[in-house]
Amino acid sequence: MKRPIMVGLFALGALAACSKSEEKPPEVIRPVLSMVVEPSTTQTFGFAGSVEPQVSADLAFRLLGRVVSRDVKVGDIVSKGTTIAALDPTALELAVQAAKAELSNAEAQFANAAASEERQRQLLASANASQAVFDAAQQARKAADANVERAKASLAKSQEQLGYARLFSDFDGVVTAVGAEVGQTVSAGQTVVTVARSDLREAVVDIPDQLTGDLAAGTPFQVILQSLPTIETQAKLREIAPQAEGSTRTRRVKLTLTDPPQAFRLGSTVTATRVTKVAPTIELPMSALLEKNGADKVWIVDPQTSSVSTKEIKVAAKGAATFTVAEGLDAGMRVVTAGVHSLSEGQKVKVPEGGV
Repeated sequence: MKRPIMVGLFALGALAACSKSEEKPPEVIRPVLSMVVEPSTTQTFGFAGSVEPQVSADLAFRLLGRVVSRDVKVGDIVSKGTTIAALDPTALELAVQAAKAELSNAEAQFANAAASEERQRQLLASANASQAVFDAAQQARKAADANVERAKASLAKSQEQLGYARLFSDFDGVVTAVGAEVGQTVSAGQTVVTVARSDLREAVVDIPDQLTGDLAAGTPFQVILQSLPTIETQAKLREIAPQAEGSTRTRRVKLTLTDPPQAFRLGSTVTATRVTKVAPTIELPMSALLEKNGADKVWIVDPQTSSVSTKEIKVAAKGAATFTVAEGLDAGMRVVTAGVHSLSEGQKVKVPEGGV
């Protein structure tokens, strides 16, 4: 009797083991990173540059001479008409004295010639002098008068030359560079001081030639200070180089800053951004691309079943971190953006709140 009971117990145990082995493990719902496809209709370009003065002047003497004073250094604020530097005026002052002496001599000769002319006129009236003698006296007076005018002009020129020994700015500004020191002999036209207007500032950037086709005067830009990205201002295109630079194939563009904050100091590094309209494009991170069997695919999340399926696409272009989709996706589709190689067709997934 005991044997049949043992056999029955063994059979029940075997059936229980079979039923447990046939039970499927619970399906694991995997959370995934994803994003909803939204075609972009604008594109933002950013270009690095610097803040420079819109008006700047290299100040130089008009004469050869030795610098005896330079009253400013880089960073100093200068006012219109204030002396910045000066040349040794000794030779110029002597020239003025010589011109004054020449004028005095010419005036004395003119007085003598005028008196002689008057005497000859009186003698001619009384028939005691010939017409020829009077004509000669009159000619001498005119020549003396011309000598006076020439001496006056020479004196004015000498005085003007003396004024050239003083260097000053024609506008209020800030000194950005110096090119000569006290005691140095400079030639005419050699830069001594560079002064820039600090109230008129602009951003100067180099833009690739292929991106300048639609640029025109007045095109708006947004300029951001690189050291403090929270500080920004608006700008308008003022000038664009007529041709691209040979080696870099870029064009120099100057943007007039609109009421810039004080933080936009001369020499500050900035980024000029411009938003342009483009044909609707779909851009996804490279981590979303699944390259399999020679085809480009992505995983699409079905919002009804919360499962994934592959969707073949056509890639228009690939970058370092993103790629552009030419065909295969529509706006509103949710695409998995990470872990694409560990998913399977029809697998259940969970999209965290916020879509990531």
